[in-house]
Amino acid sequence: MSILTGNILFGIVISLISFEVGLFIYKKTKFPLFNPLLISIILIIGFLILFKVDFDVYNKGGQFINMFLGPATVVLAVPLYKQLQLLKQHLIPIFIGILLGSSVGIFSVVFFGYIFKLDKLITISLLSKSVTTPIGIEITNQLGGLAPVTVLSIILSGIIGAIIGPILCKLFKINERVAIGISLGTAAHAVGTTKALELGETEGAMSSLSIGIAGIMTVFLAPAFYIILSIFLK
Repeated sequence: MSILTGNILFGIVISLISFEVGLFIYKKTKFPLFNPLLISIILIIGFLILFKVDFDVYNKGGQFINMFLGPATVVLAVPLYKQLQLLKQHLIPIFIGILLGSSVGIFSVVFFGYIFKLDKLITISLLSKSVTTPIGIEITNQLGGLAPVTVLSIILSGIIGAIIGPILCKLFKINERVAIGISLGTAAHAVGTTKALELGETEGAMSSLSIGIAGIMTVFLAPAFYIILSIFLK
């Protein structure tokens, strides 16, 4: 095992195999809870525990996957470009929707942090839970939070949003494709966008737009809510 784990490709190969397994299971079942990312995370954790592989050993190669987060997010601009005319038609409602969604997401963290008397450091780390990982980590570092907590919250919010989002849209009879895409992108960032792309090109385009705009808005909103947090959680 040490021969395999000593190779820098070990983490990359394990990650890719786990995700492909998750993708295969999801395609076969189409069951929302069998999210490929969730399954791959469970498989990797199980593998590391079973074979007693230290996380740092795995992360020597696994960390290189993070390098593709930025380029992968930029690629999402392609479906948006194809739906540019639709964006122009609904420009104001889209921006208002993303602003409200981002604000509510951050405010809910402050509110529940206060209600459940969470440690201030934890609450700060959760403020950027609904943006992509690179933006979320940077915001957390600027506010003095815990980056690992932020990463975990981003992953969970993405998976939960991708699972529950479409169900809620059906429950409340939200059929407007632009609204569905905006809601998934704003609440569940890149993971939500992968689900939106499954629903249709319009949903995917609007969701990818939401990722960037929600990220920019959160950069300004998170420090503002941090001040509010400082007042209530002294």
